[in-house]
Amino acid sequence: MRNNRAMSLAPHRIAVLALDQVVGLDLGTPAQVFGTARTADFEQLYTVGVCTPGGRPVRSTAGFQVHPDHGLELIEAADTVIVAGIHGGSALTDGTLDPDVAAALRAAHDRGARIMSICTGAFVLAAAGLLDGRRATTHWAYASLFRRLHPDVDLDPEVLFIDDGVLTSAGVAAGIDLCLHVIRTDHGSEVANRAARRCVVPPWRDGGQAQYIERPVPRTAETGTAATREWARQRLHEPVALRDLAAHARMSVRTFTRHFRSETGLSPAQWLLQQRTEHARLLLETTDLTVDQVARHAGFGTTAALRQHFHHRLGVAPATYRRTFRHTF
Repeated sequence: MRNNRAMSLAPHRIAVLALDQVVGLDLGTPAQVFGTARTADFEQLYTVGVCTPGGRPVRSTAGFQVHPDHGLELIEAADTVIVAGIHGGSALTDGTLDPDVAAALRAAHDRGARIMSICTGAFVLAAAGLLDGRRATTHWAYASLFRRLHPDVDLDPEVLFIDDGVLTSAGVAAGIDLCLHVIRTDHGSEVANRAARRCVVPPWRDGGQAQYIERPVPRTAETGTAATREWARQRLHEPVALRDLAAHARMSVRTFTRHFRSETGLSPAQWLLQQRTEHARLLLETTDLTVDQVARHAGFGTTAALRQHFHHRLGVAPATYRRTFRHTF
């Protein structure tokens, strides 16, 4: 979790790197999502600029050319660098990269800038050597090619995003999830939720990319667990056992567990813990409830259990989290 006290003094500077055959949605996502992240007084928290090698125009996959305002020098002053996805170029074909681009990305990483990619932008980061030995993700359809080109990267194609020092997202719209995760990390759940509402997207999507991978037999709505997940969200303050979830879905425990993991990428217990933690974060930011009361309202039962899970997932104690995000602005 980043300390955003300093960030509140001036907008955080983001450079989006667009290479030839840039994916149109990936290019626009950072400006849209980060541009809606504002304080309660509507002050801007991030500025977003687009750059290309030499400041030259590049082609997009959406039938238009990108005429940027900046060259790679924008990366030199950026606090965060985001590489948008691509549908062509040497990074995808043979795992190589323009030396100037690689040098700019490595220099930004070395000086402590946050480095991110959306979709196949992970190929660019890998070609620059920034993902070796790290966990990373990319669009599931490119997983085999990625593994072949970059065997030293620990690729997980079943998640929506990974934050392992260098941040990577899964395919296309997962870039929105990653950007919201960054806002949540920098400024807390309330600001991230407000940005999500302005973008008309959920602040947190259940599960991972696994649920979108093509499978031979499509799942039908009649056998889904979405209604039961919503039922459970309304009861986070109560004990919710696996058998209760299965009974609500009118399935056996074994069948329910199989469908649940297939749809969300998580076990029911993992999903419940994720939901309880996110609810606790919001309560800590937006209410005057004591930590003990937050623990009960979020379904952890005891303060000790809340502290344990909070520290495991976020690396801080609940009280520390509240001090950081409750009165940021």
